[in-house]
Formats: sequence, structure tokens, C-alpha cells
Amino acid sequence: MSETFNTSLIPFDRLDAQQQSRLVKALDVAYFRAGDVIIRAGDLCQSLHIIMKGSVEETSADRQEHFAHYTTDDLFDVRAQLSGHSRHQYRAIEDTLCYLLPQSLFSELYHQNPEFAAYFDSNLAIRQQLLDQAQRQQNLAEFILTRIRTDNIQPCLVLEPETDLHTATTQMRLESCDAAFIQMQDANKTSFGIVTRTDLLHAVMLAGKATSTPISQIATTPVISIALDDYLFNAMIAMTRHRVKRVLITHQGNIAGMLDMTQVLSLFSTHSHVLTLRIARATRIEELAVAAESQSSLVQTLFNNGIHTRFVMELIASVNEQIIEKAFQLIVPEIWQDQCCLLVLGSEGRGEQILKTDQDNALILADGIEWPEQLEVMEQLSHTLCQLGYPPCPGKVMVNNPDWVHSVSGWQKRIRTCCEQGDEQAMMTLAILSDAQAVAGQTHLLRPVRDTLQQHLAGQELLLATFARPAIQFSVPLTLFGNIKRSKQGPDIKRGGIFPIVHGVRTLALEYGIEDTNTFRRLTALEQRNVLEPATASNLSEALKLFIRLRLRQQLGQPEAVAGLQHLLDLSVLSRAERDVLRHSLHVVKKFKEWLSYHYQLRD
Repeated sequence: MSETFNTSLIPFDRLDAQQQSRLVKALDVAYFRAGDVIIRAGDLCQSLHIIMKGSVEETSADRQEHFAHYTTDDLFDVRAQLSGHSRHQYRAIEDTLCYLLPQSLFSELYHQNPEFAAYFDSNLAIRQQLLDQAQRQQNLAEFILTRIRTDNIQPCLVLEPETDLHTATTQMRLESCDAAFIQMQDANKTSFGIVTRTDLLHAVMLAGKATSTPISQIATTPVISIALDDYLFNAMIAMTRHRVKRVLITHQGNIAGMLDMTQVLSLFSTHSHVLTLRIARATRIEELAVAAESQSSLVQTLFNNGIHTRFVMELIASVNEQIIEKAFQLIVPEIWQDQCCLLVLGSEGRGEQILKTDQDNALILADGIEWPEQLEVMEQLSHTLCQLGYPPCPGKVMVNNPDWVHSVSGWQKRIRTCCEQGDEQAMMTLAILSDAQAVAGQTHLLRPVRDTLQQHLAGQELLLATFARPAIQFSVPLTLFGNIKRSKQGPDIKRGGIFPIVHGVRTLALEYGIEDTNTFRRLTALEQRNVLEPATASNLSEALKLFIRLRLRQQLGQPEAVAGLQHLLDLSVLSRAERDVLRHSLHVVKKFKEWLSYHYQLRD
């Protein structure tokens, strides 16, 4: 009936061309006035309704319970397509136009096409996977336009042609490299050769060459070379075309460095190698700041190339740790670095921070040390982290605050005091500490502190109930109709979605003695211990990934200085499929909060 139907919408994009053609030809269009009952509870199913314009409410037969609200591009009643009759009533709440897909054709497509059918699966992981597939784009432009520069190549060992095999092997071992280049003089021009560890092994063991043999006799020539400032893409093409793993980088006829295939693939996929190389090489805060500035572009590259959310989090967590550890090494006098341990807390401690947010850190001192300049040094460290893009924590959870700097025994005493107080403020202090991750200094100092925290909370029902309460305090942004709440600013996905999962799972981890600080790994451990059903753990994990990914996409459009602090979602930029999965995910959170309330005997 309608040639204008958009078959690129999920899940209709899962159908092949012939199936899509049949679908479009079979569609009818129906108009419903505001107040019309479209489907009554108990009616036999005749069609799948796809809203063109308008809105529809799903209620119980007596309209005492409201289940959902549907608008443009939404589908209803999916459940009836499979069961044969409708359980609920569907009523137009404004003038509404719908496409009608005959139930017989829907059923046929459902059984013919597994990907189409998978969309209607109640498992959030399957639906999220389909959404990811539809949205993933391999944005190669940044890689293609990236040039070979001194900061994305590695130095190489250059030997004289007369160097013997023994000396060459010794030099390569000392330099920790697996290849050496030889600058060879021909009659009219300078050329280069290459010798690898495999070449040396074969020369001595298979060809019987003496260790005094000049290296030029076994070198491979000519070497494939690329000029400095050429494109990285050309380097990869050259390696592929000539079937080599390394290319020489030259500048004005001289050797500038080298690139190997592993390094190029790293640059191709994430550009993370350059950043971590810059961090490692930094000897001054100014150099570290330059490296830290490029972190947001790395996140943008990863996101644009469709890299999975958890991989992005793990990679950026590693980069954050390296930046903070290097800052610690540059600021804290070496004599004291072995006497203390720097902790990151909050999302950094859980390894779930992608864009930089405010600082959350603490310090553990070895028992019995006297460090007169400690406050001054920590003030300098906090200031340095601000320079690196980590703004101060509004709650002053920072190493320049004496409340967050204690000796091992001092932290143990504070934990005991918080448990004795047992109020919500004391529990929030313990919640912050429970996500601690050691990133610099003597990391083993965290162990006795963490053990004390576990010992004083594991199995303590009353304390854990108080500890868990914040997880249910923020309302999930769902209306009475079960739809996503719409407001001028948009829903706060941190309060309404991320925090209830993170804090609820954190509480359960403490109750059952799970040491891991990462929410996703905590969920896996809770499932393995039969605390959570597999479906519940999977849905919570998928919901959390979705919230983080949708928030990140919108944060990347904000100024870098405030991007990591933005948690409001603009629903108008979401597709119908994204709104559908978001709504499903928020219902997962609502159900989890109800489970927590029952588990810890809490009341709103």
C-alpha cells in the first residue's frame, strides 16, 4: 500500500530486499481519532500497528493500570503477534495514523528471518547487539589523513656494513629490538638494508656463517621506505603490497625511524599507541599536559569507529591511570614514592570513566612515617591534575584534603568509625572508598585497608541496608504510562539509570565479599555466585552500557571542559529504536530497584 514506508528502521532493516518488498506491498493505513479504542483486551490479533503520527496508550481493560505510551515509529501490540490475542487495551490519546502489517505476514517473516525475530526477543543484550550493528560505522578518515611524524614512529638501530654478526646480535639484545638497519654505500647513491633476528639465526645455524661475518653479507636489500610526513595509510599499503612487517622512515635521505605492522594496526584501530608513548616519554608536566589533551580525540576516534563501550572504558581507564601515575612520579619526591599509595576513586576507580570528570582521589601513607611537606606536595599534585584536565571535586574528595589522606592504620580506624556511626553520610564515605584502585606508589598499602572494609561490612544486614538506600532514592525517569519522561532539559541518566545500577551492584559486592571494583565484573561475579539470575545480570550490564554510550555520544558534542559533567539526554536526537531500547533499559533499572528494596527491606 505505502511506497513511503522507511524499511531502514530497525528491525525492518534486518529483512532482505524481497522480504522488504512484500512487507511494503502488504501495508495498509488506518486513521484513529483521539479517544478511539484501537485494540481491546482479549481481541484476536489481526495486525501489527506502526505509528506514522500521533500517540497511543497501553492500559489494562479497566484503564486502572497504565503500561506504556507509544509515539511516532513505535510498534504495538508485538506480544499479540505471537500469542494470537491482546492482553491489554490500546487507545489513541490524540489523532493517530498507523501502518497496519497483517499478522500472517509478520508471523511468516518472524519465522523466516532469525535477525528480524531477534529484535522482538525480551533479552536486552540481543536487542542492543542489533542496535549496535545498525549504528556501527567504520570511520577511517582520521587514520587515512594521519601523517607519519616523529611522535608516532619508533627509533631504530643503525649499524655499519662491516659490523660482524656477533656484535650485531649483542647490540640488538642491548637495544631490545628485533631488527637493525644498515646504511650501505652503492656507486651512485645511499641505500639501506635490514637484518632481523631470524636472519641472524638462519645465517649461523642453517647457513653455517661464522660470527665474524660482516652483517652486510646477510642483509636484505632494498628496504621498503616511506618518507617522514607521508600518510600512515601509505605505510600500511606498502607493507601489504610488499608483504613486509616493517618499513623504514626516512627524512631528506637519512634514517628517521621505523614503523612495524603491529604499531600501524594499533594506530589504525585506536590511535592509542601515540598517546601512551607520549605519556611514557614525558619528563615535564608541560609535556604530559600535551599528551593528556589528545585523550578526548582518542575517545572520539574510538566512538566513531564503533568500538564497543566496554573496550573504550578499559582503554581509557588504562590511559587515565598512566597519566595520573606519571603526574605522581613527576610531582612526588622519589624518596616518598615508596612510602605512600595514590588511589583513584569513583568512576576512575571502577574503570568506567571515559571523559574526564572531577578528581576523586585519596592517599594512603605507610604507618610510622613523618613527611613534613606532605600537605604541600599533595596540594601541588591536585593543582597539576587540574592542569591535566581533571577539575576539582565539589565534595573535596581529593588528596589536598586531609580527610582523604591517612596512614594504613588511620584509614582502618576511619572505616571502623564510619561503621559505628552507621548513618548515610558515613556509608557514602565507605561507598566512595569501596571503589578505590591503587595507581601509583606502593600499591600493596591498599590491601589491609580493603580487607578491613570487607570485614566490617560483609554480612552486616543493618549497615548494608543503610548503605544500599541511596540506590533507590532517585526516581527512574519513566511516566505512569511506562514511557520515558520528557522535559525541557531531558532525563538525568546518571541519577535515573547509571547510579542505581552502580550503587546497587556495589552494595551486593560488599555483602558477598567480591573484591573487584568494576561494575560489569561485579555483575559477572554476582551471577556466578547465584546472587543474581543470569538474565538479570545480563540485562543490567546491557542497560548500563547503553546509558554510558548514549551519554557519551551527547557529551562528545559539548565543550571539552564540561563534557564529562553532562548527564542529561536529549531524547529528540534518539532514533525510535534507541528510544525503545532506552525505555526497556529503564524498566530493567526500575525492576532492579524493586528487587533491592525487597532484598534489603527498604522503603522509598
